[in-house]
Amino acid sequence: MSRQPVLDDWQVDPWDDPVELYDFEAEPPRRGGGPVKWVVYGAFVVALVLVLVAGATGMWVLRQVNPPGEAAEAINFTVNADDTVETVGVRLQAAGVITSTRVWDWYVDQKGGLTLTPGYYTVKPRDTMGNILGVLRTPPAQTYDKVTFPEGFTLEQIGARLENRIPRLTATEFSSAATSLRVVSKYGPPGGTSNMEGLLFPDTYQIAGNESEEQVLQRMVTLMERIGAREGLDEAGARLGYSPYQILTIASMIEREAKVPEDRPLIARVIYNRLFFGMPLQIDATLYYGQDPERPFSELKAIDSPYNTYLYGGLPPTPIAMPGRAAIRAAMNPAPNPDAKDCPGGKPCAWLYYVLADEEGRHAFATNLDDHERNVAEARRQGLLG
Repeated sequence: MSRQPVLDDWQVDPWDDPVELYDFEAEPPRRGGGPVKWVVYGAFVVALVLVLVAGATGMWVLRQVNPPGEAAEAINFTVNADDTVETVGVRLQAAGVITSTRVWDWYVDQKGGLTLTPGYYTVKPRDTMGNILGVLRTPPAQTYDKVTFPEGFTLEQIGARLENRIPRLTATEFSSAATSLRVVSKYGPPGGTSNMEGLLFPDTYQIAGNESEEQVLQRMVTLMERIGAREGLDEAGARLGYSPYQILTIASMIEREAKVPEDRPLIARVIYNRLFFGMPLQIDATLYYGQDPERPFSELKAIDSPYNTYLYGGLPPTPIAMPGRAAIRAAMNPAPNPDAKDCPGGKPCAWLYYVLADEEGRHAFATNLDDHERNVAEARRQGLLG
């Protein structure tokens, strides 16, 4: 009969104790992931968030570039000569054509940029940016050039500048249109006139590529009528006793004589006073109308011309330039005469004279000849007179 093993006979091996087993030849059992686990998990979450944000941003951008639904009805949009991609984007957004200027700037840059051609376009609000960009890259059916005609320009100067800025339009044709009697101003003299001097409003015009000289002339006449109405020209007869055409003639002299704003209403008052008292206007600017500007003043003063207001009384036969709004306003609202207490001897007096007073173009005004001659002597002393 065999002997039963007893506990004392048990041989202890290293693998009988798990702890000793792992201490001996294996890796101990893990007890949690520790900080590495959380770093990995955090990185995964951040990556997931970035993916979701990028996806949402991409979808948002896509909706700006290709808005859902149908585009709205086309509207007119003007590209100006000084526009940039950025300024166009701002106005497109303001007009409801696009919804994000940032996406517009980015999209145009991604598509190779945009060379802008001034003109009139039609674009559809909520259209794709690709379509809008395509429209703005296509030369418009109607382009334009911006031309400025300053206050005080004559009809001849306007024609010359028009030809200089837009070579397809000529000064000769412009002059022909102005004398054709096809364009009529409501402020012209009775029976009409073939001399449109003073009847065109000086301003900056956007002249379309299909406009003719006559159409440009008509636009300038129409704007003068609109501005004149706002300044009360239609009531000139009732208010001042002069026709609108006569007021424009007075305004044209103010335009050419005044160099600073505060002088305009005073010059207007001198003109009205001289007309009232039957005195010759003696407006130097009228001598130069239609004459060589380089010709000496002494020679101009001796020329027998209806525009010589030293030789002939009353108003010249036509305006001598295109008056601006400020000159028209001064002609409609002349300055008052001095108070009697400010006049010699305390008797009523009126502004009748003026002469240059400084190099900035201000004038010294006088109510009597003695004061005027002293002002003239001072102007000569300063070298202001020829």
